[in-house]
Amino acid sequence: MEQLLVFSTLFLVLILFAWGRIRHDAVALIALLFLVATGLIPAAEAFTGFGHPAVITVAAVLVIGKALEFSGLIDLLGKWVMKVGKGLLIQIITLSVFVAVASAFMNNVGALAIMMPVAIAMARNSGHPPSYILMPIAFASLLGGMTTLIGTPPNIIIATFRADAMGEAFGMFDFAPVGVSLAIAGILFIALIGWRLLPNRAAKKSASELFDIEEYITEVKVARNAKVKGKTIKEIEEITDSEVRILGLIRKGKRIHAPGPEEEIRFDDIMILETDTDDLKAFLDDTGVKLVGDKKFRKDAEGSKNIRITEAIVMADSPIIGQSAAALKMRSRFGVNLLAVARKEQKIRRRLDHVIFRTGDVLLLQGREHMLDEAITTIGCLPLAQRGLRLGYQKKIPLALGIFILAIIMVVTNFLPVQVAFSMAALAMVLSGILPLKKVYHSIDWPVIVLLAAMIPVGGALETSGGAKTIASQILHFGETLPPWAILTVILVVTMFLSDIINNAATVVLMAPVAISVANGLDLSIDPFLMAVAVGGSCAFLTPIGHQSNTLVMGPGGYKFADYWRMGLPLEIIIVAVGVPMIMITWPF
Repeated sequence: MEQLLVFSTLFLVLILFAWGRIRHDAVALIALLFLVATGLIPAAEAFTGFGHPAVITVAAVLVIGKALEFSGLIDLLGKWVMKVGKGLLIQIITLSVFVAVASAFMNNVGALAIMMPVAIAMARNSGHPPSYILMPIAFASLLGGMTTLIGTPPNIIIATFRADAMGEAFGMFDFAPVGVSLAIAGILFIALIGWRLLPNRAAKKSASELFDIEEYITEVKVARNAKVKGKTIKEIEEITDSEVRILGLIRKGKRIHAPGPEEEIRFDDIMILETDTDDLKAFLDDTGVKLVGDKKFRKDAEGSKNIRITEAIVMADSPIIGQSAAALKMRSRFGVNLLAVARKEQKIRRRLDHVIFRTGDVLLLQGREHMLDEAITTIGCLPLAQRGLRLGYQKKIPLALGIFILAIIMVVTNFLPVQVAFSMAALAMVLSGILPLKKVYHSIDWPVIVLLAAMIPVGGALETSGGAKTIASQILHFGETLPPWAILTVILVVTMFLSDIINNAATVVLMAPVAISVANGLDLSIDPFLMAVAVGGSCAFLTPIGHQSNTLVMGPGGYKFADYWRMGLPLEIIIVAVGVPMIMITWPF
């Protein structure tokens, strides 16, 4: 009965994860509380996951990664990367290696986000389609995370499972022999063959345009002195050379859909436009119309004169998903004006302030310079505007590196456990002024923390109920004629498949007990099987929903769902072909 409840709960969890309508952390909490209510998880142990070493380590690593970014180190290296030349091959190799190395020591989404503006600028300057570069560096961020203990949450989780089973966790660089081999093989494939399998998205003519966003939907109002007043839609072409489609008009509260070329524009009309940022700016300058969302901030407010406009992409865990700007009251709650929205593969037909936000939407936002970045973080978006170097932070690069290297030394020499050493390093980064205190909590990916903390007890229930042994016995039964390396391959492939549709941390929490039970059933070492789960958990290459890095590049790269299979499937085959022998060599049965 206990196993039936656990299996039913996990089956429902997998369905909800794949469905994607409910946030992953909420799904994990639902599963946790249900198992607590049924008595399979003792109430006293319900929230022990929040104090689990893996959860503490993941949070500390996220803070350290943000501190390294604020120190100026990543910007300095990014400036160097910009000098590699205009050849597409050398650009892909350089960017992929840089992102992979950075991902080994900081959050891989953070490493990717830092390099995306650099990658796009390089593509624009060289005339290459951004679609040839963005997915390769997204995949490189996943490959780089495999190489160290702190590179990705799956490795941290696997290390704690080994500690529970054998009394000793995997070390800082125990993942390196397998991870580095796979990263090298993966990056070589991506650079030499993989990018050729991707769709060609033509680069924009403007080198200043950061992302390939072709269809912003925005609204402009016809002022008294606007040059378009009294002109027909056809005559507007004589006033401006900008490429702007007029999708509709709002006149006295009523909408005119698809107005004809002879429709006359009147004072106070609201024009619904489809355009990009460059043409939008030109249209505003040429015609004198005003953005509807461009409302004045209070003159007496601090910083009201320093108004900035930036682009931001809606992330998968954003709290604004499923809501509109009007319902959110974005201006009063978050201090930002919504100027425009862009969405790939679908036309937006609602008024701007009634558009229901979705993952991957790109928003054009306006706000006070000193508050805009914080507001974007609060609404769960990632700024896409090009960043300049943080010149004020470069003098703290040696201090940041010194603290980070000292923490690594303490872990490698077993002087302190990883969760303690990196928590101390994170605290030192804050106390030394490298990372502002107000940025500490923003740097932690709280949905991942909650997901992980909730799934750890759920994974424990799978093991204590005997469910893991049941699954393992079935695998052993069907594979009783197979050699150990073939069963190892099955574990790796199943983990890869799950990581493509659900969060990689949740995948590893579910698969690790099964892997341990399989190893014990075969009377073999658990190390190669745990390593297979760690590798599989990082290989979400087939879908844009398997990992945030994949989601992040979908909009800016103009990718469709099926595009990820083009490069992802052969890459996963290579991972299996290289990974299984390397695991067996490094961690013998």
